[in-house]
Amino acid sequence: MTESAVAVVCLLVLVWAVLSRMLTRHDVTGPLLFVLAGYLLGNPDWGLLTIDVDTSIVHTLAELTLGLVLFTDASRVDVGRLRRAVRLPARLLLVGLPLTIGLGTVGAEVMFGEFGWGLALFVGAALAPTDAALSVQVIDDERIPRRLRLSLNVESGLNDGIATPVVTLAIAIAASALGVAGADAITVGEAAGELGLGIGIGVAVGGLAAWAINQSATRDLSSPKTRQIAALATAVGVFALATAVEGNGFIAAFVAGMTFGYVLDRERVEDRRTGPANGDTTRRRGDDDTTVLEVLPELGGELLALVVWFLFGSILIPLAFHVVEAGDLALMAGYAVLSLTVFRMLPVAVSLLGAGLPGRDVLILGWFGPRGLASVVFALLGAEQLGSDPNAQAAVAAIGVTVLASVVLHGATAGPVARRYPQDGQPATPDDGHVRLRPSGVHRWRR
Repeated sequence: MTESAVAVVCLLVLVWAVLSRMLTRHDVTGPLLFVLAGYLLGNPDWGLLTIDVDTSIVHTLAELTLGLVLFTDASRVDVGRLRRAVRLPARLLLVGLPLTIGLGTVGAEVMFGEFGWGLALFVGAALAPTDAALSVQVIDDERIPRRLRLSLNVESGLNDGIATPVVTLAIAIAASALGVAGADAITVGEAAGELGLGIGIGVAVGGLAAWAINQSATRDLSSPKTRQIAALATAVGVFALATAVEGNGFIAAFVAGMTFGYVLDRERVEDRRTGPANGDTTRRRGDDDTTVLEVLPELGGELLALVVWFLFGSILIPLAFHVVEAGDLALMAGYAVLSLTVFRMLPVAVSLLGAGLPGRDVLILGWFGPRGLASVVFALLGAEQLGSDPNAQAAVAAIGVTVLASVVLHGATAGPVARRYPQDGQPATPDDGHVRLRPSGVHRWRR
């Protein structure tokens, strides 16, 4: 990205930040705004800005963003209470997610024909994770039952980390089948080794960092504000370390976040027991349940995510349209529709059998599975590692078209669905096991 592109993106972030509440009321989400701006300003055919897909900084930025989000989401998981606290999300993750990957894979192989199972699995797995940022109006709207909002929020926080190893292996299988050679291509064995190394690094770094922060807080060696910096450094550092030693940075970030959240003594490190240390006034804001330790990693991830949406509009959407122009537009659109409906809603319905939910609630959980940041980053990885093979480009284009459709459709329907949800006879809010939703409009979840 050039200096001009950076300046324009920063200006867009400023505009979105000061007008976000007003735009959201009109069903204009941050991802939609930045995708549109990226397509209009960074399009290689007419755009005023130069965005090069082959520039290493573009891929590094996108990958780091997903790594930061994976760490932040995973760090909020209370492992001891997970099964009891989030029974519906567990159904979606353990039953619905594998079925979604399976249906998406079979659908891609049947519809596109020449993909082969490696590319088909890449498409199916890349489009399985959901992103609650695209349906934040539903998650924040108290007219929707709490258990539905919680389920969508928790699911989106964990499914990208679960899908990551599948995507990594699928890219390796596809690269082998396509005969892709070069520094970026990896074999199936190498992919498995990267996953194992990522897990080891994640456990070691996440646990050690949390232990160090606990000891620092116990001995009054730091303040809550500097411990925020420590959490951010852990999130970025574990991803960078795993990547530097040829491990899987995404898995390392996700596992590190899980370990970090499990080992960390939140009550002590955030001074909830004894008050601010050394006069530090950094505290939770009002009724917002944001923990101060998560402020910097979370804000960093959200800021970088907007940049990635801009890159999606300027790089992947033009690429997808070029591929579609040379192929079958109806086929791409048809797969996108199936991915957002049948391939998502049928697995959700199967996973929720016996859960006692009314049909309208099952439909809401099925429909609001928008494809977002994780799918974009996976598509960029595919474009980088699978080269210029026509089938590989078509697979990346299929992901791009589906994500674009999701950004538009889920962003446009979230507000109306929330406003029209029946208010009579809503089920009582169950005990959530100390998992709370944020009222601030941010889509992350916490305990």
